Amino acid sequence: MKIAIFGDIHGNIEALKAAHKTTLEVGVDKIYHLGDLGGYAPFVNEVVDFLIEHGIEGVQGNYDETVANDREHCGCKYEDPVQAEMAGLGFEWTKKHSTSIRKDYMRNLPLNIKLTVDDKKIIIFHATPKKNNVYWHEDRPEKFFLEMVEKVDADILIYGHTHRPYRKDIDGKVFINAGSVGKPKDGDTRACVTLVEITRGGVKTEFVRVLYDVEKTALAIIESGLPPYYAEKLRQGQ
Repeated sequence: MKIAIFGDIHGNIEALKAAHKTTLEVGVDKIYHLGDLGGYAPFVNEVVDFLIEHGIEGVQGNYDETVANDREHCGCKYEDPVQAEMAGLGFEWTKKHSTSIRKDYMRNLPLNIKLTVDDKKIIIFHATPKKNNVYWHEDRPEKFFLEMVEKVDADILIYGHTHRPYRKDIDGKVFINAGSVGKPKDGDTRACVTLVEITRGGVKTEFVRVLYDVEKTALAIIESGLPPYYAEKLRQGQ
């Protein structure tokens, strides 16, 4: 079975369309998204509609839960005061502009999706098995990875949230961070689509980078009233 994972779309409909087109060209059995459908770019409603229209199932991210339930904070991590201020502005914009129907969709997303393929148990979630706002970076100690796998009965764990793709294999378990479709933070402006092929022989992972019109999205961010800060970060792949 071959699946495609769309991580952290964050309101970037241009990136989502390009990612979906590439996925259809490659050919997969199923597509899943990892949540965080709004924020940073202005097309949260369009992203939700696209996912529904194309039957793309997925899980709830921290941004989805906090926007849908009108929380005071998005559950995001800040590295400096400017980032904190911009995050607050972007979060309030997204809450204001997400329609009630789209909020219902985000509110009702499951926390995880479980599959079994060729005797391999797979779990898909946003950040960690039990909390959707913990940043699980690649440089975490192996102890952390093993602690996470103890929380679930799975051989393959697929997640996002950090916007930086990676794969690690530890003690026969496979850990895959799918990166981000709409807001990569690894210095590469292209959308990231993660392909995972599961067979009895093993698990193959490919991180496919997809070109899209970054500048079109950047200009839409500015025109929408979101902070231009986000347009510049998108141009930098950060």
